[in-house]
Amino acid sequence: QVQLVESGGGLVQAGGSMRLSCAASGSIISINDMGWYRQAPGKQRELVAAVTRGGSTNYADSVKGRFTISRDSAKNTVYLQMDSLKPEDTAVYYCNADGVRSTPNHYIATLWGQGTRVTVSS
Repeated sequence: QVQLVESGGGLVQAGGSMRLSCAASGSIISINDMGWYRQAPGKQRELVAAVTRGGSTNYADSVKGRFTISRDSAKNTVYLQMDSLKPEDTAVYYCNADGVRSTPNHYIATLWGQGTRVTVSS
């Protein structure tokens, strides 16, 4: 069974840094895009950053210059380095994987992690 397991959330002071990790487990053949979304209380889930299989990245305007997404395709893992954190970054962060192929000939269009909470105190 393929699943995404996130780690690295917690409490940090404003201006601090935090790194999130998300590892895809199972008999994975390939994954297209991987990314991070977040959902703050009372708000819709929004894209934070994404990275394609080829390494192209995309960021929300609100995190550009502060967050960095990276990917280790050999480990089926995606990371989100968050620097200069602000209280408005407080949210539950969800890992996402699109186009997941696994043995024996399974395909999952979109896969979500369980979410990890990030709280930035002022």
